[in-house]
Amino acid sequence: MNVYLDILNKLLPAGWMTIKILVTAAVLTYLIAFIAGLGRVSQFSSIRTLTMLYVELFRGTSLLVQMFWIFFALPAFGVEFSAFWAGVLALSLNYGAYASEVVRGAILAIPKTQTEASIALNMTRWQRLKLVILPQAFRIMLPGLGNNSIELLKGTSLVSLITLGDLTYRGLIIQNTNLSYTVPVFILLLILYFIIALPLIIIVRRLEARASKGVAKA
Repeated sequence: MNVYLDILNKLLPAGWMTIKILVTAAVLTYLIAFIAGLGRVSQFSSIRTLTMLYVELFRGTSLLVQMFWIFFALPAFGVEFSAFWAGVLALSLNYGAYASEVVRGAILAIPKTQTEASIALNMTRWQRLKLVILPQAFRIMLPGLGNNSIELLKGTSLVSLITLGDLTYRGLIIQNTNLSYTVPVFILLLILYFIIALPLIIIVRRLEARASKGVAKA
């Protein structure tokens, strides 16, 4: 038990770094997701093409390679990020691409009759989007965005490979200094990642429950 407590005390400071990475990356991820998702359904073909290229590029290549490119390769072109921002940027661009498809799919799932009705009421395109389409689409997005958040948390472990001292990085250092700690280190890592993920799961379920209130069931 003393071994577990000793390792836990060493891991906890790194846990705060993981949470910091998660929160920062999540904000950027969903900002990117909504911008790209709306871009995919834009009336302008140039915007649709640009956002499609972004989405397919970041969905079709490895997150780890993207992270290495941002941290190790971009400085050769005069663009340099700290390990923290390189990790956050790679996570945000990658998971933002996946989440943008959730946004796009939810918007396209809204019946066209809703748009036609709002046009009949003389609403502008922005008013239709803000008052009619997005409120309904948001309910459809929630499960997908919730899953994306959990995947984002798991993806934060890759920042350890660009020297950022998150939970995984600290755990590997502890394990490498004493191989007899291997089992307790990875047991505690599993528990700590689950503890961090649990509030995300609860929040998403409550949001889904709240969003479904007043919605007629088929």
